[in-house]
Amino acid sequence: MISPGFFYVTVPMKKLFFSYLDSFQGLSREVWWLALITLINRAGTMVIPFLSLYLTQDLGFTLESVGVIMSCFGLGSLIGSWLGGKLTDRYGYYKVMVVSLIATGILFIGIQFLSDYRLLCIGILVLMIAADAFRPASFVALSAYSKPENKTRSVTLIRLAINLGFSAGPALGGIIIATMGYPGLFWVDGSTCILASLLLLVVLHPKKAKVLDNIRNDAPKSAYTDMPYWLFIVAMVVFSFTFVQYFSTVPLYYNEVHYLSEYQIGLLLGMNGFLIFAFEMPLIKFMETRPWSKITHISFGMFLVGVSFAIFNFSSWAGILVVGMLLMTLGEMIAFPFSNAFAMDRAKRGNQGEYMALYTMAFSVAHVFAHNSGMLSVARFGYDVTWYGVAFICLLGILLLLLLKRVLKKSVRTVL
Repeated sequence: MISPGFFYVTVPMKKLFFSYLDSFQGLSREVWWLALITLINRAGTMVIPFLSLYLTQDLGFTLESVGVIMSCFGLGSLIGSWLGGKLTDRYGYYKVMVVSLIATGILFIGIQFLSDYRLLCIGILVLMIAADAFRPASFVALSAYSKPENKTRSVTLIRLAINLGFSAGPALGGIIIATMGYPGLFWVDGSTCILASLLLLVVLHPKKAKVLDNIRNDAPKSAYTDMPYWLFIVAMVVFSFTFVQYFSTVPLYYNEVHYLSEYQIGLLLGMNGFLIFAFEMPLIKFMETRPWSKITHISFGMFLVGVSFAIFNFSSWAGILVVGMLLMTLGEMIAFPFSNAFAMDRAKRGNQGEYMALYTMAFSVAHVFAHNSGMLSVARFGYDVTWYGVAFICLLGILLLLLLKRVLKKSVRTVL
């Protein structure tokens, strides 16, 4: 016999489930296809988590040499983002996306045949230039395929695809390495990029896709002369500088201070991806109903990330690590979609490719400098000082955003 209490449990769960589904309503078919292409592409980047292992164990490079190669990785990402923006403004987002995916696929397959140190540096640099040219073009495509009122949720759907891809990619990569070795990893990685390009050609051909927000600007402004936007970009560099510590210095802290195993660290980092997948879309739908500007939302998200670092110093209890991860994930879920939406809205003023390139470059800059800076700080000053320093940097980012808010309000009054 079914207990009456069963219905009290299942009815709220049913409402929650339908509320979750409702948060996806209204998104265009093109955005869903773009999300699937992104999922295939990101799941295919399974080489990246194993790159340092491949370079040290398979090719026998020293850690110093691997550090230089990974710097080439970050530099290529930076150049690719800039170049992708330029090419998008000149040739359109569609052509850049197709060429980027095909070139990335071919380069991923080809990189396995390089064993010389200098050639590998050049190869990784060129590979990342081709791969990250896709990012600004995809953001411009996302803006075109989204209704203005759905842009933030469209960005959130793409983030879900990215997180699913990053979650599935390493797991698949481990299986492929175990069964086929590293060559199989490069072949599968390259093939998925080419598969994503073919899918793009079939389902998102310009003649088939419906553009919902066709932005026409007869006198486009250069993003490089938009001073308020530069203020926003600097704030994003600051934010991403702190955020990426969760993928470099924080795992070391988990291991060296709290003695967590690789398995336990993996579970903590995996919790981030699961929470984003499960809760980001309904959270963003709820946050959009708040009477806050996008800048206020980003500031709140940045504040939560800053607090997630500071609380490490408040207790030696291992549970504080879970609390920190929850705060960081919540901050990330709020800050990233709204910052992306702000960038797309601002891009309507001028060359969209330039605007979105600067946005993606903000995160590339952080990858070039943030990891080394965090490691250096830990080595010289220890974890406690580093965490307070990271929280302080978050505070600086919030102050920059508050200044941006004042500048934007002043510019509106000037126009009026």
